[in-house]
Amino acid sequence: MSAATANPGQATGVQAQAPLVRAHDLARTFDVSPPWLERVVGRKPRQLLHAVDGVSFEIRSGQTLALVGESGCGKSTVAKLLVGLYEPSRGRLEFDGQDAHAGYRSAGAKALRRRIQMIFQDPYASLNPRWTVEEIIGEPLQEHGIIASAADRRERVGELLRSVGLGPADMERYPHQFSGGQRQRISIARALATQPEFLVCDEPTSALDVSVQAQVLNIMKDLQRERGLTYLFISHNLAVVRHVSDSVGVMYLGRLVELADKQSLFANPRHPYTRMLLDAIPKMHDTGRARTPVQGEVPNPLNPPSGCAFHPRCPHANARCKAERPALLEIAGIRVACHAVEEGRI
Repeated sequence: MSAATANPGQATGVQAQAPLVRAHDLARTFDVSPPWLERVVGRKPRQLLHAVDGVSFEIRSGQTLALVGESGCGKSTVAKLLVGLYEPSRGRLEFDGQDAHAGYRSAGAKALRRRIQMIFQDPYASLNPRWTVEEIIGEPLQEHGIIASAADRRERVGELLRSVGLGPADMERYPHQFSGGQRQRISIARALATQPEFLVCDEPTSALDVSVQAQVLNIMKDLQRERGLTYLFISHNLAVVRHVSDSVGVMYLGRLVELADKQSLFANPRHPYTRMLLDAIPKMHDTGRARTPVQGEVPNPLNPPSGCAFHPRCPHANARCKAERPALLEIAGIRVACHAVEEGRI
């Protein structure tokens, strides 16, 4: 079984099926070079940013894979690759057994986009401030031809608002009349309008207060149970990830460094970077112990370190780590990219 499946205690008949989402060697490179004339005059080389560099994972129907890591590690780029906002520079993305990016370019793109929706990070920026809530949530219903009549569309918008803890009376209001948590509920309702199977959630709670985060996360969990939704959940907050995920992928500088089911990753993290992230989480029972900060800084992605990108921050790095980039290997039931783990040094 892949590390991106649910834990054995949650095994169901669904797991015998093929994964709903499968990414294989997915990569995205951006050309961030100066203008041509500036390069010629200044004799500067082209600059390529490898935002995502060979990411592979699977998500089974009804499950949640969380991607975590510090800012700039490529999580949001993966999200945009999955929903077709970016074309991959390399690799393949399959949705329900089909090439998703070929589907995004085909005549059936609209049908595919109905099945895959995204919840964006900032509820303040992702909602049109000049539209009422009815117009915001009703737009996908109209765009996809799901509901034609205005009366039926209004009724459906009311149902969607109730499903996220708001009410039909809210459809006359504008986004600025809501709190941050309420705006994110409106974003969720909009994403649910097309009755999708797969939701890509790009840090949907990071802009919210902690108490509001819990409310939004509980709504998302309830909706997943009721509708059988599949999530890719992106976050830098491991405490949030522990609440919502079935499996976790840890990203560093565009690559997955560890991929495991949630219980294994939190109970026995293998990669030194994963351990560093977990050590930084405040713990209720260790109130007298100083919180361990994440050591060092993420390197410049335009000039990444040789070998293992994490080696400048790693206490276990040796000469091989500095020279040879580790592959993501399956070791004791999890997938980890670390020479020290592979050699049994940690």
